[in-house]
Amino acid sequence: MCDSIGAMNSTADISRNSASNNTAPGHHLANTHEEHNVYDVVVIGAGPAGENVAQYATQGSGLSAVLIEGELVGGDCSYYACMPSKALLRPLEVAGASAHLTGLEAARVSAPGLLERRDKWVSHYDDAGQVFWAASTGIDVMRGWARLDGERRVVVSTPEGVRLLEARRAVVLANGSQPVVPAELQDAHPWGSRDATGVKEVPKRLIIVGGGVVACEAATWMSALGSKVTMLVRGPRLLSRAEPFASKIVTESLAERGIRILTGARVTSCKRAGASDRGTGRIHGGAVRVLCDQEAFDADEIMVATGRRPALDRVGLETVGLSPDDVVNGRLPEWLYAVGDASGQATLTHMGKYQARIIGERIGARAAGWPPEPVPTDIPVPQVVFTDPQVASSGLTQAQARDAGMNIVTARVAYTSAAGAALMRDDANGEAGLVVDRASRTVVGATFVGPEAGELIHAATIAITAKVPIPLLRHAIPAYPTASEIWLRLIESLPTDMLHPGQEIR
Repeated sequence: MCDSIGAMNSTADISRNSASNNTAPGHHLANTHEEHNVYDVVVIGAGPAGENVAQYATQGSGLSAVLIEGELVGGDCSYYACMPSKALLRPLEVAGASAHLTGLEAARVSAPGLLERRDKWVSHYDDAGQVFWAASTGIDVMRGWARLDGERRVVVSTPEGVRLLEARRAVVLANGSQPVVPAELQDAHPWGSRDATGVKEVPKRLIIVGGGVVACEAATWMSALGSKVTMLVRGPRLLSRAEPFASKIVTESLAERGIRILTGARVTSCKRAGASDRGTGRIHGGAVRVLCDQEAFDADEIMVATGRRPALDRVGLETVGLSPDDVVNGRLPEWLYAVGDASGQATLTHMGKYQARIIGERIGARAAGWPPEPVPTDIPVPQVVFTDPQVASSGLTQAQARDAGMNIVTARVAYTSAAGAALMRDDANGEAGLVVDRASRTVVGATFVGPEAGELIHAATIAITAKVPIPLLRHAIPAYPTASEIWLRLIESLPTDMLHPGQEIR
């Protein structure tokens, strides 16, 4: 699974422990079930969501499951997104801290070293360890591209030929999402996020189209690798879904790294000689010229980070009378599920895995004749942007809460108002904010911007999920001196009537 990508097993171990010893490691085909073409659960896609739904559907239930994957078992998260990007970003964060801690010599960033670390964390793009994990849990893996072929039927194009599978209980779409590339950029064969995380040839000049999480993180490590980065952002600011103060701090930080950021920039045309896909992470042709509101920008490569959409156009939905809109809106028959990016919900690995765990358990419970356990409908979505400083958020922003009709009160303090946060580095900077619902006196949103901010967000997620009232939350004592003491500062800054019900607002 995605969490265990760094703990790969040796070829000998895989050969010794897999259900079939006559297949090469990393190419294990379904072979453990006595009826090769019939399973209780058929999962299309073996990324983190697919792995989790198969595991939770089968553990303790006696159900059989098969994962069908056309690329690498473990999915984009393991090889092209979460793991490689964080492998690249963490050394930069540590180097930045070392440069701003009195008593330390500043660390030197080694571009070859960064790429070597990336390669180690993606196991050199070898999924043998993840295949072994599946085999060890009794889940079969089938190499190939799958599509629906009627109710509870899945056709798989494998290297050995076409296979028809039948699902007794459920078919699960867990085949992820695909990047959205504007029409005016398609002929240029631009980089996508896979190229940025899998970079092999570092362009001297890089244009990034987009201003979201992927764009900001990629700009950070590509700049560190030696690229002169220009970001063309169509909207008015970076990280448009985050609190404005978070966007401002990240913009300033990227600018300090020498990254040029242009907002309100709409790309109208792109020209490139010799454009072709020359492999992941390699420069895809000659020099690029981008026209943006009559201003021309030249670069050696262009990267598009303008969003993703569920990969639902080639999975055979029409064979069961469904459309992609039906999947995204949850209009599915009782035997068909969608999890992770394919569901059209939050495109975050942890949310896809959560969704998969719930659905996997539901499949197992239904097979056993048990009623499904109730699931909260207002689960907050936590997220961390691994820029320097980090941006960590959970729940609603101020704007989202007001749009939902809430009467809110907010708190905002400097990140360094907590001594433990200030101790992290001499140049520590950032802010923290809470969004509180007046009616319930509960936290509905939180944002932290600063060093190691990601380690603070789970406390916020717990407070929001559990709906802990502020008068009670104020008695959760943070240890001193830690960054968590910022919770005390935030709560102290709320109006008195939030802390002490019945008292007048001062």
